[in-house]
Amino acid sequence: MNALLRTALVTSLALAGAAHASDITYEAASSTTGAQASAADYRTVVDQAMLSGGQSASIALFDNISSNGVFGGGVFDHAVRATIDFGVSSANAGDWSFRAGVDFGLGGAVFLDGVALAYNSNDMWWAGSYADASQSFQFSGLQLAAGNHTLQLYGLEHCCDGGQQVQFGFNDGPFQTFGANDGLTPAVPEPETYALMLGGLGALVFMARRRRAN
Repeated sequence: MNALLRTALVTSLALAGAAHASDITYEAASSTTGAQASAADYRTVVDQAMLSGGQSASIALFDNISSNGVFGGGVFDHAVRATIDFGVSSANAGDWSFRAGVDFGLGGAVFLDGVALAYNSNDMWWAGSYADASQSFQFSGLQLAAGNHTLQLYGLEHCCDGGQQVQFGFNDGPFQTFGANDGLTPAVPEPETYALMLGGLGALVFMARRRRAN
C-alpha cells in the first residue's frame, strides 16, 4: 500500500475511534464582574471574559481542579468555563445524574447540550462535600439518549480558587468523576466529520493512482 495512503488510513481510523472517552476543556480569564441574574447572563459574561484573554487547557481528570492549579497566577477575580464533551452508548442511555463541586464566590450556571439546567448567584464553595446542595450543583432524573452530549459550567470567582470536581452517574449506578478514563463511550464524530474524512481519503487514493500511472 502506498505510504501516504497508509498514513491517511491510520489517521482516519484514530480519529473515528479514539479511546480517550470524555474530552474536558478548562478555561479561565480575569474578570471583576459581579453576580448575575440568570444562567444566560453568566454564560454571556464568562464568554466575553474568555474573548478578552482567556487561557485554555485539556484536563485528564476533573478532580481538584482550580484556575491557579492549571494556569498559575493569582487566586482572585476570574471567570471559569469548563466544557465536557462525552458520548452515551445505547446501553447507558436513560436516567442520568450530574453533580459539580465548585468554588464560585459570585455564583455560576450549568448547561447541558446548550440548555440551562440551573444557576446560583450566591457564594458557592462545596469544601469537598455535596451535603449542602446550595454550595454545589446537583441534578438527577435527566433523560439522555445515545449520542454526543456536552456539559458546561460557567462561574465567577473573587476569592480564593478552591479545587473543583464534576461527576456523573447513570441508571442508578454510582457517581464517577469525568476524565480521560471514565469508561464512557468516546464522542462519535458527526456525519459531516465522516464525510470530510472519506473525501480526504478519496483524494489521496486519486493522487496515488495518478502517481503510479505516471
